[in-house]
Amino acid sequence: MLYVDDDAGLRRLVQRALQRRGFAVEIAENADAGLARLRGERFDLAAIDHHMPGKDGLAMLAEIRALPDAPPVVFVTGTDEPQVAVDAMKAGAFDFVIKTVGESFFDLLDSSFRQALERVTLQRANQAAEADLRDANERLEMLVREVHHRVANSLQMVSSFVSMQAGQTADPAAREALAETQNRIQAVSQVHRRLYTRSDVGTIDLDEYLGTLIEDLRNSLPRGRGEVSLTLDAQPVDVSPDQAVSIGVIVNELISNAAKYAFTKGQGGTIDVVLRREADGYCVSVGDDGDGFANGGPVQGTGLGMRIIGAISRSLHSKVERVERARGTCHKLVVPI
Repeated sequence: MLYVDDDAGLRRLVQRALQRRGFAVEIAENADAGLARLRGERFDLAAIDHHMPGKDGLAMLAEIRALPDAPPVVFVTGTDEPQVAVDAMKAGAFDFVIKTVGESFFDLLDSSFRQALERVTLQRANQAAEADLRDANERLEMLVREVHHRVANSLQMVSSFVSMQAGQTADPAAREALAETQNRIQAVSQVHRRLYTRSDVGTIDLDEYLGTLIEDLRNSLPRGRGEVSLTLDAQPVDVSPDQAVSIGVIVNELISNAAKYAFTKGQGGTIDVVLRREADGYCVSVGDDGDGFANGGPVQGTGLGMRIIGAISRSLHSKVERVERARGTCHKLVVPI
């Protein structure tokens, strides 16, 4: 530690008394000499007198605080004026000690110095722990991103196998079923691809994800049933990766069902997807301007898609409901936060 005081006799007394108490003490005769040593050497602590010729203790304290990796400072004053102590503490001193005659002064210095050094030790330990935690978090995020990257690649490989199988299948119904399976795989894969490139691996921009998903579906809708237009009207909503996967699969199933069954054969129409924030969560709806259930006969298809939708919506603590509209059909899902 460094003790700065213009009283040569007191400097020596403090040095000897604190060395007996286990401190390694260097001394300086004024503020400029003390600052020179602090700039050129490393000290765990500095104790400075208030009344010194030229630059006083408060001025010196301000310059110490401006140093990189400044040591804690104990302010020493020969006056019991409260304002001096208040000014020193406001300026960043760790503690202040009033000069007295005898061993009690050295005991006070000893106690104040040990408290200051303990605080520095704790601060350094906290900083080291925080740095270790940041490093661990960065490593964990890298590992998580790598896992998502590998999962996305594996799903892409599975999707390619399904596509190859569809190309080798002569049965139109089988090809259509394989295409639907491929779309489901792509809906899940998109989430993992997004997580690989995001800085925050804990959330997904659901609005952006649905935009990409719908663009993929545009390219995969079966031809020959008329032109089907897909639209998206989405507000920004952040969700967990698990919720994004669930919503993606539900939207995929609803769009696929609408594209296959909502419109008269040979005629097209529009399928609109809407995402809205709500007070307690968010709402996703998929609607079309097709024939609707009222004008149709019995429910078409195997019903697998609606069973998938029902199971996934229950996992979201919600339910897909059919909403009345002037033309066509609309299904809505409200997901609570």
